[in-house]
Amino acid sequence: MAAALAAALATTAGVAACSGGAARAGLISVSNGGCGTSWHLAAPGWHTFQVHNAAAENAEIDLVNPANGAIYAEVDALGPGTTSPMRLNVGSGSYAFRCLFEDFDPLTGPTVTVTGHSRGSPAILPVTSTDLIAPSLVYHHWVAAGLDTLVSQTGAVATDIRDGNLGAAKAAWLTAHLTYERLGAAYGAFGDFDAEIDGRPDGLAGGVISAQWTGFYRLEYGLWQGQSARQLTPIANALATNARGLRAAWPSMQIDLLDMGLRTHEILENALQFQLTGHDDYGSGTTLATTGANIAGTRELLTVLRPLLAPRYTGLPAVYTWLDRLQTLIGQAKGPNGAWLSVSALSLSQRQQIDAATGQALEELAPIATITEPRRT
Repeated sequence: MAAALAAALATTAGVAACSGGAARAGLISVSNGGCGTSWHLAAPGWHTFQVHNAAAENAEIDLVNPANGAIYAEVDALGPGTTSPMRLNVGSGSYAFRCLFEDFDPLTGPTVTVTGHSRGSPAILPVTSTDLIAPSLVYHHWVAAGLDTLVSQTGAVATDIRDGNLGAAKAAWLTAHLTYERLGAAYGAFGDFDAEIDGRPDGLAGGVISAQWTGFYRLEYGLWQGQSARQLTPIANALATNARGLRAAWPSMQIDLLDMGLRTHEILENALQFQLTGHDDYGSGTTLATTGANIAGTRELLTVLRPLLAPRYTGLPAVYTWLDRLQTLIGQAKGPNGAWLSVSALSLSQRQQIDAATGQALEELAPIATITEPRRT
């Protein structure tokens, strides 16, 4: 897989296999004994290198500014004996290939100077695991506070249901569910708790009538399908118990550093797939409210990553522009009484505007995973 770390991080670049001496423009061979040979370009501009891995190990190949290690483009997971293109707009300046082979120290090839006074794809300083530790700790503490709230709120839901106050339980259910949905970047660290607390019936034998289906969505189904307090009490109690169990286990859980940037895109991507299609509407008609909670979760993650993103991602303001636009559209999707509209009740124009804003927000969020991927330097 090749990706150029340009403003849109959407182009690819490359170099081809070569023997000794200066390589023909576009041909570079790399190994764990040397990261390419000298190469030259007649002029700056768009160029495709063909990067060939002559070693027996997988490699990541970066085209960098040798002065500070900032990355112009990369080829990731280049297998032994394989060749991959790397395409980018090469401007005037100094370049070198850096090779990261498994079980070997990083290697940097010869520095090549391109002249012509042309501006090319920008280089982005790499983010390391060390850079991500502080943001991950801040986020970990934020999730802990959210889980404290979740424990209290799921307890309130269980109390309402045990007391037979099903109308109050519906309101309390939504409040608690939105709290959980704001914690989207941590789901991968929750382990089995996520399936117990927020699992869907998809794939279960019996579907919505499966005894294995638990959590928020199971409770939603029962509350809005007219099940009795007696039927729902064990489900509500189990939800409250699982919330307490997750909160107790959270101090020993860790969020993968790679997920910190990846989840900025995936939270909203999941909302598009499951909430904005109505897939996860089990009767309450509140998937738009859930989408709003997902947006809030995305914003929180962006907040803790902002010190790393601001100097590296020129498209960051556009991220907020489109999240704001989407949040406004979601907030307007309510009936005359202020109740949330289900996705199926939206007008065609509303659906189109929400889908368009979601798509553009996802487009702007997409580069963040690559920018914040922890790298060896």
